[in-house]
Amino acid sequence: MIKIKNITKTFKSDYEELTVLKNISFEIEDAAKIALVGASGTGKTTLLQIIGGLDKPTDGSIFVDGQNINEMKEKKLSDFRSKNIGFVFQFHHLLPDFTALENVMIPGFIAKVGQKFAQKRAAELLEEVGLAERLKHLPSELSGGERQRVALARALFNEPNIVLADEPTGNLDNFNTKLFIETIFRISALKKSIFIIATHDSIVANSLDYRLSLSGGALERKDGNL
Repeated sequence: MIKIKNITKTFKSDYEELTVLKNISFEIEDAAKIALVGASGTGKTTLLQIIGGLDKPTDGSIFVDGQNINEMKEKKLSDFRSKNIGFVFQFHHLLPDFTALENVMIPGFIAKVGQKFAQKRAAELLEEVGLAERLKHLPSELSGGERQRVALARALFNEPNIVLADEPTGNLDNFNTKLFIETIFRISALKKSIFIIATHDSIVANSLDYRLSLSGGALERKDGNL
């Protein structure tokens, strides 16, 4: 479970103070798939970064499975993040000289697991996202939709409880967007992971279980039982 309690985020400079998130609160149960929507500049990316422990709120708390992550020291937070949270971004950030299989193995290299285990795990994940025939292909040999599914497989390597995605279909056409969403539903059913997806795409937003709408940094509405 994720519990977001009274999150506020303010950026300060010598010239101004800008509050991008204002007193945000909600809870998410396991296996929920959430669309985070709102116009550009409403704080979607900032909220994802705070939930993922990449940034800290000015005020408020984030509880993941009962643990307050913004009270963790950096080393503990880094370990927690690598084991519990996966990230998918609009740009896939695959290494161009690595095959699909090798790109998915990267979290295993970081975690210092054995190469045989990492290779087996990466191959299984690529099969789960429908890319079993693309293991040895370089990113340049894959379509945009395939590259994003490789990025999703990489995010799933450590079996995270939470997957955060920031505009993951922003560069995809409708066909590949629908395929990506189908993959998320299949993975969610298998792994019981929570997916939170910041998106401008109505196909994505209308496909997921719930919708959180941000406006001016505030939570404008919650659609669904959240």
